[in-house]
Amino acid sequence: MLLIEDLHKHYLTAQGPLPVLQGVDLQLDAHSSLALMGESGSGKSTLLHLIAGLDRADSGRILIHGQALDGRTEAGLAQWRRESIGLVFQQYNLVPSLDVTSNLSFQARLAERHDPAWAAYLAERLGLSGLLARYPEQLSGGQQQRVAIARALAGRPSLLLADEPTGSLDEGSSEEVLALMLQLIEEAGSSVLMVTHSERLAERLQVRCRLQAGRVMAQVDR
Repeated sequence: MLLIEDLHKHYLTAQGPLPVLQGVDLQLDAHSSLALMGESGSGKSTLLHLIAGLDRADSGRILIHGQALDGRTEAGLAQWRRESIGLVFQQYNLVPSLDVTSNLSFQARLAERHDPAWAAYLAERLGLSGLLARYPEQLSGGQQQRVAIARALAGRPSLLLADEPTGSLDEGSSEEVLALMLQLIEEAGSSVLMVTHSERLAERLQVRCRLQAGRVMAQVDR
């Protein structure tokens, strides 16, 4: 469902062009999971931003179900983010003025796919049922991350993009939350591409890839 071909991206710095991605090729099948690994600065987060349409590549192609992203307008990319993907970033990005219930349903309502029963199920499975009236500032980092995961899955996206989704948790909690997240992703019928530094967490996903010097250097199937 996701195909990336010869993707290049650089950023301009005071010292000149800084190449980040230098010919990335990657494939993710429908209803599957992929862990993207690599050292800091290898381009993992940049790749996620390009797939999400938050930035544009210099060259190469990103195809979703055979449809290229590079030719879409900004409005088209916004529609893609709203209707087809879920995003879980390290910073949570919850809306401070909304309580947990409203944060959880926010994107699903934008996509006109809000399902109260599914949202309540996500809240229950992620241990949020007793926190629905609270606001983000009243939650711990781990609780905010669980809200972000629930929000990303509330609209049953075809693709979930997760950048270190358990980075704020200790190792034991990380494994517990990831196992639960993968179960919920399967129930939602989604695929997932997850950036992680943890070999142990990466082993839980079906495919593991490593970015090095802006290229995918290895791909291992479980």
